[in-house]
Amino acid sequence: MGKKPVLIICYYWPPAGGPGVQRWLKFVKYLGEFDIEPHVFVPDNPHYPMVDHSFEKEVPEEVRVIRFPIKEPYRYAKWLSKRKTQEMSTGIISEKDPSILGRLLLFIRGNLFIPDARVGWVKPSVRFLKDYLGQNAIDTIITTGPPHSLHLIGLRLKREMDLKWIADFRDPWTTIHYHQSLRLTRTSQRKHKALEKEVLQSADTVVVTSNTTKKEFGRLTNVPVSVITNGYDAQEEVEARPDPEFSLVHIGSLLSERNPVSLWKVLSKLCNENAEFSNHFCLKLAGTVGEEICNSLESHGLLERTQLLGYVKHSEALQLQHNAQVLLLIEMDRPETRAIIPGKLFEYLRARRPIIAMGPEGSDVPFILNETMAGSYFLYAEETRLEEEILQLFDQFLRGKLEATKGPIENYSRRELTKTLVSLIQKGNSV
Repeated sequence: MGKKPVLIICYYWPPAGGPGVQRWLKFVKYLGEFDIEPHVFVPDNPHYPMVDHSFEKEVPEEVRVIRFPIKEPYRYAKWLSKRKTQEMSTGIISEKDPSILGRLLLFIRGNLFIPDARVGWVKPSVRFLKDYLGQNAIDTIITTGPPHSLHLIGLRLKREMDLKWIADFRDPWTTIHYHQSLRLTRTSQRKHKALEKEVLQSADTVVVTSNTTKKEFGRLTNVPVSVITNGYDAQEEVEARPDPEFSLVHIGSLLSERNPVSLWKVLSKLCNENAEFSNHFCLKLAGTVGEEICNSLESHGLLERTQLLGYVKHSEALQLQHNAQVLLLIEMDRPETRAIIPGKLFEYLRARRPIIAMGPEGSDVPFILNETMAGSYFLYAEETRLEEEILQLFDQFLRGKLEATKGPIENYSRRELTKTLVSLIQKGNSV
């Protein structure tokens, strides 16, 4: 008996960079081990805000990738403002943007392109895939969003064909943190909500990345909702070369409201009051860092102690993680981000370095940190407790006893997570 063919419909695929591409790239990497034959349907000429060609070598040679043309309004919007278009296409939206152009672009994005700017890909993709599915005897499809317009492809194929459909949500839909920033009219809000509910009620199985989203979606549908988090790839071997200084390292963008002022205050205080800490401390930020964050670092006297590394290739990010003395995980302090478990958390677990995480109350992150004994979680207001933790880690660093974390992380390996996905493909059972 041969492998079972499955069609995976996704937007982010190599050479796309950033976290959005990794989830399904890694699933596809391991599906073949479990007798699943993935066919991957992706845009042929996409507008990727970040590019990382190093991911291309991870696509298994036997995987069939179908590239289909897409027309995106971002290509034209960037003529007006390349920077704002870049930010919107990544979901990084500043609510402090006072410009008329910025407000106009957000209004157009939120109200004319529902659910998102890739909605024009839906109709032509459905026409093409109806033939492709029949020709290749494929009866199971998977859509992954954002962009959530890809779920509309699954919705239409499900209506017109006898298919099993799994809808994978890497992030929430109408409760994502930037949704309120799109300046939606009441009519547009209702359309988003209606589409979200229709997708959730029409899929055979819904997959999410956090328990918070599972509970949220469970109130909207009777379809089984399963949690499959992101993870780390055990095959990515990195030789750690520990930084000689007491380095705090953050991987990923720091923009918009992701500005942990309380952390900067604590670090500034320690540098001013503790000469030894000041002599050893170093902050490394890999990824796009916004002007607001740079201004905040400067106002706290930390900018000269900070290495702004910009976007780095995935392999370089992994090396930075393994070399760090302490890893920083920063999420916006907003109720809407409670469901967000940053993908880098799992790579941090693999690096086995102590983690300091900050975010909103009620987040799913502290559960994972406690389960894996990998670090500590702080609310933005917990400055005293945060200072005590940093001082404790610094003391261990000085005594040469800042050891690798040793908690259980195996359940978060990409291969183990793929095994869970395969059980849904084969049986459709909730986990």
